[in-house]
Amino acid sequence: MDAEEVLTGGNVADRVVRIGATVRKPALAHTAGVEAMLEHLAGFDGAPRTLGRDDQGRHVLEYIPGALADTLPPLSVDELRRVARLIRELHDAMESFVPPPDVAWNPVVPDPAGGDLICHGDLAPWNLVRDDDRWVFIDWDNAGPSTRLWDLGYAAQTLVPLLPNGDVTVDAPRLRVFADGYGLDHEQRLAFPAQMAARTRGSYDLLVRGHETGQQPWATHYAEGHADFWGPAADYTAEHHDEWVAALIA
Repeated sequence: MDAEEVLTGGNVADRVVRIGATVRKPALAHTAGVEAMLEHLAGFDGAPRTLGRDDQGRHVLEYIPGALADTLPPLSVDELRRVARLIRELHDAMESFVPPPDVAWNPVVPDPAGGDLICHGDLAPWNLVRDDDRWVFIDWDNAGPSTRLWDLGYAAQTLVPLLPNGDVTVDAPRLRVFADGYGLDHEQRLAFPAQMAARTRGSYDLLVRGHETGQQPWATHYAEGHADFWGPAADYTAEHHDEWVAALIA
């Protein structure tokens, strides 16, 4: 047995380790749902393979070599198009997924309107492993019922990205590339900016609730200043709603 290498990052599992070509995570209430989801996605190259449980009861997953996208330069226009296509392929693949009965999910910012598509829930550069040939989204612990636009709205905020006090003349064309890469239709383009803003505001509200209730890890993230990013990011995304719509339907 290879030695355990502790992996950093992630907000749900307490201790995640690499052993050889595998990752081991504590099995939690929602793990069975994640396993079923990844089994369904076995033919989709953008997700890790699920490999059962080990003798400690931990969830075993394929280790994905490469660099996390948040350690690399911002995505180029061609890369934005590529990642949007990858997300479209993921959403399309999940359309035929039938969750196990009585499965538990752990979406940290669920769509308040609900949804019947099981989505990743945290499509962001810190969960995207890249190498030359394969791009893979990792950390599926926040998966749950959602909608395409809610899941995609968070991805747009983090991958375009739409940062606090951004430049809309730069960000709007990049958002258009992202939407084109995904293949949003006209009605989806009209609805998308409001969904982006609501999903981004949801991340801020999660941190505030954590601060107020002491729920971890959100209370710690609030203390570390994460809300100082997400609040202004939500403001920026909401304030430029009309510019986003204009860019998306031009």
